[in-house]
Amino acid sequence: MASVSTNNRSLDVVAVGNAIVDVLARASDQSLHDLGLAKGAMTLIGAPQAESLYAKMGTATECSGGSAANTAVGIAQLGGRAGFIGKVRDDQLGQIFSHDIRAVGVEFATPPATNGAPTARCLIFVTPDAQRTMQTFLGVAGELGSDDVDPGMIQRASITYLEGYLFDPPPAKKAFERAASLAHAAAKRVALTLSDPFCVDRHRDDFQRFITDHVDVLFANEAEITSLYRSDSFDAALQSVRDQCEVAVLTRSEKGAVIVAGREVHVVDAAHVGQVVDTTGAGDLFAAGFLFGYTQGLPVAIAGRIGAVCAGEIISHFGARPATSLADLVKSKLGITVS
Repeated sequence: MASVSTNNRSLDVVAVGNAIVDVLARASDQSLHDLGLAKGAMTLIGAPQAESLYAKMGTATECSGGSAANTAVGIAQLGGRAGFIGKVRDDQLGQIFSHDIRAVGVEFATPPATNGAPTARCLIFVTPDAQRTMQTFLGVAGELGSDDVDPGMIQRASITYLEGYLFDPPPAKKAFERAASLAHAAAKRVALTLSDPFCVDRHRDDFQRFITDHVDVLFANEAEITSLYRSDSFDAALQSVRDQCEVAVLTRSEKGAVIVAGREVHVVDAAHVGQVVDTTGAGDLFAAGFLFGYTQGLPVAIAGRIGAVCAGEIISHFGARPATSLADLVKSKLGITVS
């Protein structure tokens, strides 16, 4: 059944992505080696492997997640109006995901599937250096298709934000095309996050084509943007992307970020953090801060600084959801209050 909401309120951002419940546990480099996991990567797995790895994780923390969903939550916590489109099953994890994302103020109206695969889960192994290694069972999330894209929600949003991870399942590519076409038909912008360098490796040509045809605002980290253009250096990749979209937001971990907007290039310092505990969600929250500032009409450099503050908060603790008020943090650190 197609997803259709009856809400008429305007949205700053509607995010389209995998609706996933995160399962986080601490791990050593040796345990990753023993389990045969590629450190720092996101790998898609099947149900049997998900069950086997879950049994070996030990003590874990479970919470609703998914890259684009994390971004939507961050925008809502900053005071923005966010929506999310993603697919869950009518099972226990699906109910947890739906309740959690709505409880923080994100509009979520995609009907749950009543049959087929279960709700997705991501098993996240966090090593002492704060790197996260993710094993993702997409379940029903990977079945998101063009019929699940709510035209009304897309048309009410200033920006439609698409999650690169969702590019793996073929039906999702059609959903991306439909969402982008609806947004541009309504004179709205489209944003895309590349999500993961291994994801870029799998879909490089399709990503380049989609960016050229549809994307106004691109988010990528250093590994993703160099992979996209097969570049030997970050600077070369930056030159390749600058004419492909309106704005490119390129994050570089402790080096901060570089934002390219036409002929303008802005360097944004990383926020100072006493101790990096877990990098899960850092890119998602940087995107949340940037998109919040951008949709409020702030200059891209200021939007980037908001993104850096949000990313700094998320890496200072375990888990991909803010532990303190992002709105209060941005006000105290940057003196920015947006009603």
